Amino acid sequence: MIKILHLSDIHMGSGFSHGQINPNNGLNTRLEDFVNTLSKCIDRAISESVDLVIFGGDAFPDATPPPYVQEAFARQFRRLVDADIPTVLLVGNHDQHSQGNGGASLCIYRTLGVPGFIVGDTIDTHHIQTRNGSVQVITLPWLTHSTLLTRPETEGLALSEVNDLLISRLNPVLEGEIRRLDPELPTILLAHLMADRASYGAERFLAVGKGFTIPLSLLTRPCFDYVALGHVHRHQNLNKSNDPPVIYPGSIERVDFSEEKEDKGYVLIELEKGHAEWEFCPLSVRSFCTIEVNLAEAEEPQQALIKAIKKKEIKDAVVRLIYKLRSEQLDLIDNPAVHQALAEAHNYTIRPELISQLARPRLPELGVGSSIDPMEALKTYLDNREDLREISADMLEAAQCLLAGKDE
Repeated sequence: MIKILHLSDIHMGSGFSHGQINPNNGLNTRLEDFVNTLSKCIDRAISESVDLVIFGGDAFPDATPPPYVQEAFARQFRRLVDADIPTVLLVGNHDQHSQGNGGASLCIYRTLGVPGFIVGDTIDTHHIQTRNGSVQVITLPWLTHSTLLTRPETEGLALSEVNDLLISRLNPVLEGEIRRLDPELPTILLAHLMADRASYGAERFLAVGKGFTIPLSLLTRPCFDYVALGHVHRHQNLNKSNDPPVIYPGSIERVDFSEEKEDKGYVLIELEKGHAEWEFCPLSVRSFCTIEVNLAEAEEPQQALIKAIKKKEIKDAVVRLIYKLRSEQLDLIDNPAVHQALAEAHNYTIRPELISQLARPRLPELGVGSSIDPMEALKTYLDNREDLREISADMLEAAQCLLAGKDE
């Protein structure tokens, strides 16, 4: 039995706008969050004495992370080298420079010859000897149109036609790797891709370059004992029969508010030829919390706003407060008091939204579909305007004269 830890989509260096500067070291606290979470994954790999770590791609937000972010990533993975745990680093879309042209951020580990590290930047099969036996891993990095197709081949084609053409090109390439497999060894497909039955997360907005969607049938081959995926940030198993398991572990940290309600973690696998047992291991990560409240009808909007904040668990969370109000209520909001109410959050943003009075009738009596003559409409309007009551009689009289065609 070979024990494996599968993690993906670290995106170290993301989400700095949701953090603050730590005065003790000058680092953004969100970078510290990502480092701490990655550290927990590496801690588990070492404490469990896993035989192999597989990373599903997207180490950073882009292919040129700042040196201090690269160093933070490398410092954690170096611990696997020290523990003599072989590691496969797959190249994702964010790891590629210029959408696949010009190398990838992770290739430095191959160039430096880091012991036990394999960089999967091409479709290839890797035979890995672990403490508990051999395993073969087919790496399928993020593929762009230019990887398998030339420009003349795609010219004038619709996106769906390009996708079909790409699949037709990928199929024989993958089949070629499958035919070279040792039928006696357990096999993993490690791929960074969008499968056709997966549920999107933040990667919909983070994606760099246009990839294509892979049909699940291409992944659920009997030759694969476990299919390890990356790219989608929401943990999910795409093959309920588990034959083989087709697993997105998801990202290890929340990147933005689109992942507010998602669990984050990694997967532990016990693998043997013909069978894989897997377990999703949740991580304790920083909370994201949205507070949304409509104050337009509140008699005391300030109290209603503070009450809405107090209902939420915001301590050490990344918070966004969205409240709607009418323009005449603006002066009723005590902004310093709102900031004070949010003070225990790790980071917060406040977004007031004005409700347009043109979007709805001010008076129910004058709503769409009401049949009311002009004089009654004016009378209803004046009855609800305290500032015009002294002259309302004169206005009604003037209106009556206008409607009668009199020149007063």
